[in-house]
Amino acid sequence: MQLLEQYFPNLTPEQRTRFAQLPELYHEWNTKVNVISRQDIENLEVRHILHALAIARIFAFKPGARVLDIGTGGGFPGIPLAILFPETQFTLIDGTGKKIAVVQAIIQALGLTNATALHIRAEELKMRGMFDFVVTRAVAPLDKLLAWSLPLLDRKNQQHAYPNGIIALKGGDLRAEIKALPGHGKNYTEVFPVSDFFREPWFEEKWVVYVQG
Repeated sequence: MQLLEQYFPNLTPEQRTRFAQLPELYHEWNTKVNVISRQDIENLEVRHILHALAIARIFAFKPGARVLDIGTGGGFPGIPLAILFPETQFTLIDGTGKKIAVVQAIIQALGLTNATALHIRAEELKMRGMFDFVVTRAVAPLDKLLAWSLPLLDRKNQQHAYPNGIIALKGGDLRAEIKALPGHGKNYTEVFPVSDFFREPWFEEKWVVYVQG
């Protein structure tokens, strides 16, 4: 994981060990349940681990913060973020049971006590007002994400530089998605190019999008 350590040189030995375990765990599980495409599994460090950690180049989650990963799929961005922020609580949800079973197994293999994976859709989640942030990657348009997330966000207890809200990993032209947000112009939105943080060509036209809740 030399590339990862190049961008995150201050990892603890425990974090290094956990990140180093991820390729073997995902290769093993992907032969049983296809959670990552064949092309992407060979580029796991860049296209999944490092991509997930683009969020951490902007947002430093504080100890005790609560983060919800909606539509986590194979555990991204939630698992890499949970490794990087061991004192932050992460809840990873997905509507596909087979994927969540893999995520649960990987969380257990890593010994991540600050991550929980649930087989449930965002609309069915009853944890109202419990999360500081919702994170997600390529799950749905921003307007749908906002509708799902707003009831789940804690509006009262603010402890970060950015107010509690949504952090989405996105690709391509986002102008139509941002324009489609309800009350366009009222929901504060900020877009960060991932290529500002990571030099690999794959990150061109990849974005971290923040929408205030």
